Amino acid sequence: MKTYKPKNRLKAQEYINGVLEGNRVILSMAITIIESSLENDKILAKEIIQSILPSSGRSIRIGITGVPGVGKSTFIESFGKYLITKGHKVAVLSIDPSSQRSRGSILGDKTRMEELANLDNAYIRPSASGDTLGGVANKTGETMLLCEAAGYDVVLIETVGVGQSETAVHGMTDFFLLLMLAGAGDELQGIKKGIMEMADMVVINKADGDNVRMSEMAKLQYQNALHIFPASESDWAPVVSTASAIKNIGIDEVWNQIEKYSELVHKNGYLDNNRNQQQIEWMYNNINEELKRMLYDSAEIKELLKLSEQRILSSELSPIKASEEIIERFKISNYKGY
Repeated sequence: MKTYKPKNRLKAQEYINGVLEGNRVILSMAITIIESSLENDKILAKEIIQSILPSSGRSIRIGITGVPGVGKSTFIESFGKYLITKGHKVAVLSIDPSSQRSRGSILGDKTRMEELANLDNAYIRPSASGDTLGGVANKTGETMLLCEAAGYDVVLIETVGVGQSETAVHGMTDFFLLLMLAGAGDELQGIKKGIMEMADMVVINKADGDNVRMSEMAKLQYQNALHIFPASESDWAPVVSTASAIKNIGIDEVWNQIEKYSELVHKNGYLDNNRNQQQIEWMYNNINEELKRMLYDSAEIKELLKLSEQRILSSELSPIKASEEIIERFKISNYKGY
């Protein structure tokens, strides 16, 4: 495969030093390397990640999800600004839906969080979800490590709020926050049971004006619902609160609960155990992604896929038999030297 080095690429050590010094420009450049599909950049990315690894892992990683229209971006902006007033450095990694044609991000997070983006101690990085599982960008984990090495001690990962992205984000964060609305119909029917089970905290957003009473009623509904679920491995009992991001009401309570959670999981060892398990799962996820890339990038397999499609459509071959033949050909072409 032909490779080349773009003119604006730095040496590995320059990226490493820049990230460790908290240089936001170089941090952005390093993330671009991580996200690149160029072969030379993949080699460079591995060197950068390996070098900054000892300086990562020192943040609280918070996943934030919610139904469309719940006000995730407004909440994250208010929450991020609050954290900065408390002396924290905040990184926001927002997973945008992708254009299926260009694979690019179709939402502009820095325009949606303009005030937060302009603060010195905030860093916002939108990532297009592309075609990775659940809409979560494949390189979000590496981006998170770079932000931690750059000194950001709170990392917020926003999901698109659809599909399986919540599961993927839950698998790379410490605390999972679910935003919900009151007065939008039957609240308990509007969210999957699996997402409720993952939540460490449920926040009823937009609890202001005429919506305060309905928000309090929704809070009671969710509190009752959460009691049905099995106890968490972390020994944390999920909590429910109300907030108004636009009015800056209840934001402090969200952080108070996260601090209580963080203190608990540090003391009982759950944080370290959970992160260790996440690292192992991360390894297997990367193996799966690389195998998939190798399969579909193979010129031989591409031709076989086209032929198999035609044979399936003409009823000459079953989909199961076709997949067996493709996998067998892939195994032969990749392991003929063994």
